[in-house]
Amino acid sequence: MNHISPRALLQEWVRRFNLQDADGLAELYHPDAINHQVNQEPVVGREAIREMFRAEFATAEMVCLVEQILEDGPWGILEWKDPLGLRGCGFFQIDDGSIRFQRGYWDRLSFLRIHGLPLPTE
Repeated sequence: MNHISPRALLQEWVRRFNLQDADGLAELYHPDAINHQVNQEPVVGREAIREMFRAEFATAEMVCLVEQILEDGPWGILEWKDPLGLRGCGFFQIDDGSIRFQRGYWDRLSFLRIHGLPLPTE
């Protein structure tokens, strides 16, 4: 995948996400990648990212609907929504055809409420 554009990589990321394919998603990441959803602690390394996706897919049925994908040099930017009304965006730094760094912005409290999951007590 070394010559894939950020846009094409994110389109493939969305496809695998919507299949709830944790293994396939993990393969898009660099072995030392960092996935930082800003409302949580950063997840470091492909294997930890794989486990994060497995846990998330086991917790809630999630669907990513693309609003837009933009690219700027090695960066891909994904603005998304889901069928339940949640919205967010992600910034993906692409290095040699794989995701080196990802930072995502979305409202965790709204996600928990929409999916009927326990709310934080603090």
